[in-house]
Amino acid sequence: MVAYAKAPFVTVQEYLELEKYAVTRSEYLDGIIVAMAGASEEHDRTSVDILTSLNVQLRGAKCETFSSNMRVRVQASNRYFYPDVTVACGGSKFETIAGVRTLQNPTLIVEVLSDSTEKTDRGDKLLSYQSVPSVQTYVIVAQDRPLVQVYERQSDNSWNYNLHEGLDAMILLPAIGCKLSLAEIYARVEFPPSETGGDELQESDEQ
Repeated sequence: MVAYAKAPFVTVQEYLELEKYAVTRSEYLDGIIVAMAGASEEHDRTSVDILTSLNVQLRGAKCETFSSNMRVRVQASNRYFYPDVTVACGGSKFETIAGVRTLQNPTLIVEVLSDSTEKTDRGDKLLSYQSVPSVQTYVIVAQDRPLVQVYERQSDNSWNYNLHEGLDAMILLPAIGCKLSLAEIYARVEFPPSETGGDELQESDEQ
């Protein structure tokens, strides 16, 4: 039997001190630092187009958009993440530790899936983001097919789920007063011919 060394526990302050000078970003999972993998061109294009669309729609509104460089704190599970797109409404509030600022009150969070992050985005991050009181909407975006999943907080604190697929789909985001067209957010992404049809997407999702 091979014995593996357990990763040393890192405090939040130690993590943020490291992030202050780090060349590449890392996320923090209750004492464990996890390096972030590089993103594909499709991932970047989709993320940028979502950010651009929301930023234009929110111009002059009391909401602020942030790119993947903005870190978000999840106090309930002692985690720090870098969502692909974040929107904060009603005045952005920040935690400051070791001279590093972290957003505390996101309203909407978007994660664009990749092979290395899909399991986490659908699992740990879903539960973590839902535990943040200010979060009203969590959007999960596929990068290899036109498919977007939206979780919305209800008045009784339950969550409503909707699946949007196909380039003709339009997503309404009432929490921030915006909408997203799948045709626009995937405008610079080329899909294999077999992955652009709605029927095949439904069959694949149900397996």
